[in-house]
Amino acid sequence: MAAVVRAATRLLRGCGSGGCSRLRFGARTHRQFSSGSAYPSVPLSSPLPGVPKPVFATVDGQEKFETKVTTLDNGLRVASQNKFGQFCTVGILINSGSRYEAKYLSGIAHFLEKLAFSSTDRFDSKDEILLTLEKQGGICDCQASRDTTMYAVSADAKGLDTVVGLLADVVLHPRLTAEEMEMARMAVRFELEDLSMRPDPEPLLTEMIHEAAYRENTVGLHRFCPTENIAKIDRDVLHSYLRSYYTPDRMVLAGVGVEHEQLVECARKHLLGTRPAWGSGAAAHVDRSVAQYTGGIVKLERDMSSVSLGPAPFPELAHVMIGLESCSFLEADFIAFAVLNMMMGGGGSFSAGGPGKGMFTRLYLNVLNRHHWMYNATSYHHSYEDTGLLCIHASADPRQVREMVEIVTREFVLMAGSVDVVELERAKTQLTSMLMMNLEARPVVFEDVGRQVLATRSRKLPHELCALIRDVKPEDVRRVASGMLRRKPAVAALGDLSDLPTYEHIQAALASKDGRLPRTYRLFRLMFHVRSRSSKA
Repeated sequence: MAAVVRAATRLLRGCGSGGCSRLRFGARTHRQFSSGSAYPSVPLSSPLPGVPKPVFATVDGQEKFETKVTTLDNGLRVASQNKFGQFCTVGILINSGSRYEAKYLSGIAHFLEKLAFSSTDRFDSKDEILLTLEKQGGICDCQASRDTTMYAVSADAKGLDTVVGLLADVVLHPRLTAEEMEMARMAVRFELEDLSMRPDPEPLLTEMIHEAAYRENTVGLHRFCPTENIAKIDRDVLHSYLRSYYTPDRMVLAGVGVEHEQLVECARKHLLGTRPAWGSGAAAHVDRSVAQYTGGIVKLERDMSSVSLGPAPFPELAHVMIGLESCSFLEADFIAFAVLNMMMGGGGSFSAGGPGKGMFTRLYLNVLNRHHWMYNATSYHHSYEDTGLLCIHASADPRQVREMVEIVTREFVLMAGSVDVVELERAKTQLTSMLMMNLEARPVVFEDVGRQVLATRSRKLPHELCALIRDVKPEDVRRVASGMLRRKPAVAALGDLSDLPTYEHIQAALASKDGRLPRTYRLFRLMFHVRSRSSKA
């Protein structure tokens, strides 16, 4: 112990091992690091010998990696977008969904979504699939919309061949066992119960507004499986549907963060010349119908007073959604409608605000800020390959439904009026910002690549879309809004609807100059005045 103390004392005095020489003649040329580095003579400004040269992402103002598309001999399209990073997102998008179920039992796409990534010819169970993905650091997901079914995996790019092989097996060789079918029925029942019980009515209203706008055709067909069809859908029904719509010419294998040549090679290996589980017969009953906009109203009377229980329950509200046909995403006016939707904006009355929250949009400034009794006023834009729907969803106390509907119809009519340059520029900037921020996420880029190539066989790059947004003029917004107002409205209403105006009155308000509902009591008031005057005489 004494020796340790003496050594420490010498070190403090500057006379330790080599200490005096450092004090007299200055610091040494090379510092000795505590790690005992194997490269003591290499300065920090020089790369270490034997270490691979790093590759950094660069930004030069142009799209460095364009989307590449290759079509295989069987019609399958392979699309890729290179992206810097260790992980990739790869998936198969299929031109399939609830809009193609006119000749089948409604709800098949909903069932297929729940059955995704179950047992296949190569994998005995869903757990085995998930274990295989975990070895590649991967996760999987399946989403079925009205016009597209998407199977996707995010994993390490080194495991690309394993991932593509797994996706091919999941899509083309599902077993669809009796046990899996029963589990899917339970999942569908639970989702339907949750849909009718949740406090947020937006998914249910979206279903209803499509049903009203496209009565019994294409995108107006039920996206969720009707209760009466749950027990009817079996393996044979699914195979009949899959035989018609899960064909290579209706598929896109999309990848982000992968080399295109490698993805094409994997596609040829796993997706070319493969016989699916339902056979290779010719596709039959393929629905090629074009969406027919009909307009109309769908009402669901429901007691919403106990929808949210607790010490501070949510107030009882009536919900109304009014929509008009816009255009498909393939038309040039799609960008103008997107800017108009952003200009309307809106949201809930309890938004915290902040940059980019849309607090200066029309539905905030003209509706929520002026009418304190309205709980929600939000604009939505749904766009498909052959049609589109611009909607406004509003919520308020059931006793004020009539006034709420008039406020919404007035906002629709004002869309075709004057457009302030400042609000238009703000909407265009916000849309551009939202587009670019969303495309920061690799899964979003994957979905964008897949959906565009599936619909158009090519992809518009972000800088092209930003240029189109910048080119939108006030007259473009007025023109598309005026054309939209000439069509019949679609109306969806949920809750206590005793004060809801008739469909004819809502249609008349949208056709008027000021958006006001017809005053049904004017005749009675006039008769009252006539009687009172005659009695006085």
